[in-house]
Amino acid sequence: MNKFDLYIILIIIIKIGFILMAISHLYLKVKGNGNSNIDKTVIYWKERFEFIFIVLMAILLIYLFNPRYDNTKLIDTETKILLYLFGFILLITAKWEVFLSHAKWYKNIKPLIQIFHN
Repeated sequence: MNKFDLYIILIIIIKIGFILMAISHLYLKVKGNGNSNIDKTVIYWKERFEFIFIVLMAILLIYLFNPRYDNTKLIDTETKILLYLFGFILLITAKWEVFLSHAKWYKNIKPLIQIFHN
């Protein structure tokens, strides 16, 4: 097994850790323990796993798409899945409220949305 494969496995392990923490958080929330010390610890580690995942994926992107070398031949099925999931993670964790609350077009249609919502 080469270093690249080990790096991909590390990213997958970090992603599994994130998923386990996210599921644990949802479970605790449903059971009514949303503000417990255990939940705070789970949230802490979930955020750390997410940050580490994003950093590792950024390094992977820099390595794969370095203009000096053609590393695109290294993109296998596992790497494609990671890149695919990374796209969804970025979309889900984007600061949509900042984008929408400061947009002029949203301010213009907000009264219309409120009329149809009521």
